[in-house]
Amino acid sequence: MGKRDELIAKYASDLKEKCGMTPDMALLTKVTIGCGPSIYNDDASTVAGSQKSELETIKENFLMKKLGLPDSPALMEGIDAVLTTYGKSERNKYRAVVYYMLTKHFKKESVYA
Repeated sequence: MGKRDELIAKYASDLKEKCGMTPDMALLTKVTIGCGPSIYNDDASTVAGSQKSELETIKENFLMKKLGLPDSPALMEGIDAVLTTYGKSERNKYRAVVYYMLTKHFKKESVYA
């Protein structure tokens, strides 16, 4: 099993145990691949949920550019809902897991089809 497969298994475990979701493994794999090399970097692979600049970056680079969503207050509400589901106290929020949940939240799975 390669490094990426190990990470995907870890992300799937987080989705099951911390978020109470059964992951769509095909979608999770595509979202993880979409994150690129950042998943191998300790700092870049996680989301700092309490940093306003980090949340703005997720909104602009992922929700608006990648998923093609128009800017609106619903985007930040969606990010907040996902981070609440993941657990505000959870220190290591994996970027791939957050992006996966955002993709599901906004029903944009077709972007990865």
